[in-house]
Amino acid sequence: MPLARSLSVTSLSGLEDWDEEFDLEDAVLFEVAWEVANKVGGIYTVIQTKARLTAEEWGENYFLVGPYVESNVRTQVELIEPTNPILKRTIDKMNASGCKYAAQCEEPPHILAHFHEWLAGLGLMLCRRRQLPVATIFTTHATLLGRYLCAGKVDFYNNLAEFNVDKEAGDRQIYHRYCLERSAARCAHVFTTVSQITAIEAEYLLKRKPDIITPNGLNVKKFSAMHEFQNLHAKSKNRIQEFIRGHFYGHLDFNLDKCVFLFIAGRYEFSNKGADIFLEALARLNYLLRVNHSDVTVVAFFIMPARTNNFNVETLKGQAVRKQLWDTAQTVKERFGKKLYESLLVGQLPDVSKMLDKEDFTMMKRAIFSTQRQCQPPICTHNMLEDSSDPILNCIRRIGLFNCSADRVKVIFHPEFLSSTSPLLPMDYEEFVRGCHLGVFPSYYEPWGYTPAECTVMGIPSISTNLSGFGCFMEEHIADPSAYGIYILDRRFRGVDESCNQLTSFLFQFCKQSRRQRIIQRNRTERLSDLLDWRYLGRYYISARHMALAKAFPDTYMYEAQDPTSSSGFRYPRPASVPPSPSLSRHSSPHHSDDEDERYDEDLEAEKDRVNIRQPFVAKTKAGDGVPSESD
Repeated sequence: MPLARSLSVTSLSGLEDWDEEFDLEDAVLFEVAWEVANKVGGIYTVIQTKARLTAEEWGENYFLVGPYVESNVRTQVELIEPTNPILKRTIDKMNASGCKYAAQCEEPPHILAHFHEWLAGLGLMLCRRRQLPVATIFTTHATLLGRYLCAGKVDFYNNLAEFNVDKEAGDRQIYHRYCLERSAARCAHVFTTVSQITAIEAEYLLKRKPDIITPNGLNVKKFSAMHEFQNLHAKSKNRIQEFIRGHFYGHLDFNLDKCVFLFIAGRYEFSNKGADIFLEALARLNYLLRVNHSDVTVVAFFIMPARTNNFNVETLKGQAVRKQLWDTAQTVKERFGKKLYESLLVGQLPDVSKMLDKEDFTMMKRAIFSTQRQCQPPICTHNMLEDSSDPILNCIRRIGLFNCSADRVKVIFHPEFLSSTSPLLPMDYEEFVRGCHLGVFPSYYEPWGYTPAECTVMGIPSISTNLSGFGCFMEEHIADPSAYGIYILDRRFRGVDESCNQLTSFLFQFCKQSRRQRIIQRNRTERLSDLLDWRYLGRYYISARHMALAKAFPDTYMYEAQDPTSSSGFRYPRPASVPPSPSLSRHSSPHHSDDEDERYDEDLEAEKDRVNIRQPFVAKTKAGDGVPSESD
């Protein structure tokens, strides 16, 4: 089942024709979702990051509707009185007699309601059932049945046409929720989803072809100088190295300067998120590094929340030992420095043999003795409540990656989201990602994929799949994704073993890169962040809203759908300078010095890439009428 270009707008070059202007002065937009000011999953990030751009377009006519959670209201919501008298009367009416909508004005505005996921779908169905004058949009970020089927380890994408959807939903006891989702998709004026792969899925499972794809974006912060984000990478990497020094105390027999940090993060869905194939690839990578006598050590982090009762004592002890060693070294350094200072003051060169006395040696010997360890460094940083049945730990036991001295691949399972207040690894997620070298997300079911998108924005290369929305999006818009640090793993048309071999090859080639090649690749990856900025991807949502208004109020609004065959798709060309991958390098050996004169001009390459990106959307206000418009 090929990923055909069959949707109304699927490429950035199609945006060139989006020049129509809608008069939104008498229109009101309500965006309804369970994750408005309620962080549960990725939809919270979509709504939160998109809110600023939408508010610029709609002004005070933009409203978000979500569940009232007292703890979230105190931290995320500013309570204010509405300035719109119509809205104020409506809210007063709702407060007095329950959640009953009542529009009280002689000329009611045109109302557009955008509903996210099946949890909000009931409101859409009631709007259509009661024939309210409301334009409706329904967006599914992942089909409910699709997530359940993939978790059941079925050959999902190659058998979409064969599923008896009603029976499958009933067997999994989700039939009532599935019916809500399917009805909302069928009733909406405009039905959207986040990626081409999910559009195919929705067409078969929800029985409606999406009208438009609305990819997820981020608010991109650009640095004034290219080296700034590289400096942030170095700073965060140093903090990860400090954690590694403590975690592997007594067994720190590898060079931290030749360490490569990999990570996978997200919901603990062992198969859906690709943790199973990642672990298998790590075992194969460990074999390749050992037989090739590589001096590179790989440390792979698994950041997936699971049920725990506390930190692992051995892990906490490691960080305490590291801190004790640091304090001892600082004390000896101060005593040494004081003696050196006194010797220089009297005009004598110091006698090195007398700079350290017995007390100094005693302190250092005690510190060294404290680093003795009889056991291997722990795999998991916490005490797991279900250790014997945990999928990651059981897989690690099967493949034998126990952080032994002979292993070139080390594994650390952190079953808790990162926090800057943690006594173990005091870093927030963004800082941790910046310090890693490669994000690995070999997901089998990933409708979009914010984790690789966040890596791209921060200039960190990543591995995604052709079954994720992000991977499909990058494959469509970049001529050679791997040259820009976006590796696309084929999990659609290859078996599990073949996909695992391909992932192992990606990891092995990455480990053979020189430090300079990694820097070049990070520069290229960071330049792709413009593709993921809401200033560009927000246009898809604008088009969906215009389409819904035109369908619901044809006498007032007009919208001409884009011809899907008129656009050949935006493509980043392959970089003309030195390739970042050793397998494509003109040198026979992958081990290059950092000073070798390779053909690479960062400014020239960046300028060529900038030509391929159109100026972003900026909502401006027309003089005198207060109507937002698009800049040229």
